[in-house]
Amino acid sequence: MYPKEQSYTARPQRPTAPTQYHPPENLPTGIADIRRLPDPEFLAQWDAIIVSDEIRDRLLGQAVLNFTLRQKVSRATVPIHGIILLVGPPGTGKTSLARGLAARTAEAFTGAAFTYMEVDPHALTSSALGKSQRAVSDLFVTIGERAHNGPTIVLLDEVETLAADRTAMSLDANPIDVHRATDAALVQLDRLAASHPKLLFIATSNFPGAIDAALISRADLVISVPRPDLRARQTILVDTLRALAVGFPAVAHIANDPGLAKIAGLTDGLDGRQLRKLVIAACALDKQVALNPSALTLRHLELTAGYAAADLKRLAGAPQSASSTSGQPARRS
Repeated sequence: MYPKEQSYTARPQRPTAPTQYHPPENLPTGIADIRRLPDPEFLAQWDAIIVSDEIRDRLLGQAVLNFTLRQKVSRATVPIHGIILLVGPPGTGKTSLARGLAARTAEAFTGAAFTYMEVDPHALTSSALGKSQRAVSDLFVTIGERAHNGPTIVLLDEVETLAADRTAMSLDANPIDVHRATDAALVQLDRLAASHPKLLFIATSNFPGAIDAALISRADLVISVPRPDLRARQTILVDTLRALAVGFPAVAHIANDPGLAKIAGLTDGLDGRQLRKLVIAACALDKQVALNPSALTLRHLELTAGYAAADLKRLAGAPQSASSTSGQPARRS
């Protein structure tokens, strides 16, 4: 359990540069992206995600330790698998955080040539018996071959599709191939953990209950990335407004308006992605503001936050007040 008071540091945005990655036609089966690290785009994502400093520090510490400790200790007594698992609701920034972590980890080792690989697990599933298992095994062989060239960080996004909870499956409803694919993933993770100490997997999932317990047990660190609390929501709104002010300087004063705290209070339950989209939606609330976002006001944000809160309650099936039922937020007192 984290302490109630969390520290959130809004980081200055880094200038981005063109990224280097393999075009899709050159990528191995099951691989969505390969690029060198540190990557400017990923570093910018790390800076943009608003999570507690505690989460950042724990993630970066574990990732760095993976490359300094594993090759010098025995796995029999210090069982490091080289797996970090990020879980939490959609929209909390797990994938961006994972990519940013990969870049920040590489940045910590000056002069080291790190490689980033991103797995597309949906490309591995097959209705043909035995093919998913073979595809998973072939994928990890490919990862191992790449990891021979130097330190490598691999993103396993939506890892539950790669290592599904076998206890929740019915062999009548699910082909045995799915079970065998999970078995293959676990075997290959163990093999790579033993043979490649300079390899790190960062896995993410919106549905931790759907992940096989054996994979969770292998994770060296499991971090739950929560929806933002009040302080974090205000930080995200401020950060988004300041980014908007780069192109429309007249908006900058809203980021410093004390009334922004009230708007943050209206957005309980929204994730970080929804909060950033809220600022965009506020610009679209009025045609004149859409034509000239410099005309955005705190009132536009308040109205949009009210709409978003009402929509969230409807989706959750919560009782509606007279004002939210009509789709209109309550008027300011």
